[in-house]
Amino acid sequence: MLHLLLAFALLAGCEACVLETLIFFPDPHVPATPPDVTERWIEASEGVRLHAWYAGPPDPPATLVWSHGNAGNIAGRIDVLRALAARGLGVLAYDYRGYGRSAGRPTEVGVVRDAEAAFDTLTHAGVSPRRIVCFGESLGGAVSIELATRRPCAGVAVVSTFTSLRDVALVHYGRLAFLAGNRFDSLARIAQLRVPFYAAHGDRDDIVPLVLGERLAAAAPEPKRFRVLPGRGHNDILGDPALLDDIAVFARAVADDAPQANMR
Repeated sequence: MLHLLLAFALLAGCEACVLETLIFFPDPHVPATPPDVTERWIEASEGVRLHAWYAGPPDPPATLVWSHGNAGNIAGRIDVLRALAARGLGVLAYDYRGYGRSAGRPTEVGVVRDAEAAFDTLTHAGVSPRRIVCFGESLGGAVSIELATRRPCAGVAVVSTFTSLRDVALVHYGRLAFLAGNRFDSLARIAQLRVPFYAAHGDRDDIVPLVLGERLAAAAPEPKRFRVLPGRGHNDILGDPALLDDIAVFARAVADDAPQANMR
């Protein structure tokens, strides 16, 4: 059925709009802001209003701009948000346009602009770019990599991220992968990084196969680190405390031009 839908969309000349419905799966339902989290509103390009949550200690050594995956919203990761904040990091988790309480409709160009707006709201508040780490999971990793090519930052950390959307589609849809075009092509962008890079991937990921994470990390310039988490899949990897420890160590190491010894 999905194959027929994509083929019809191409013939009808509306492939882009249909593909967006197959890429983005926003959940509009967000509960009340937890008492240990600060609610924030961010104005992105075209006046789109974005919803965000912030957690962390006063004046953290490093702050993550967290770009989530293609489904759900920030509320689905509240436990991870708290866990990263408990490790001493500042964490700004925002919803792309069309997700949660954020206005608008998601597109590839739009979600990257949303990431820029989230980053800029931190620097406008006085946070040094050298203490900001672009952090993303799955599709959010692609967003984070592009963000780091557009804004100065301390480093990039991605989890379960792919080389390109076409490569993921090739695994699941075969020859119809050509419809994905060059959307979210991190492999083409990652060589532009000029900051430390950290990537992690589960060896049981059946959504984004491990080999795509390996190829992406191999293409990244040094300094970099790639970690494989045994027994972890696409949707449970962020539940691994060792991974969250790793992210916290990486963020503190790269922030404010700290020595890079922990990258090894």
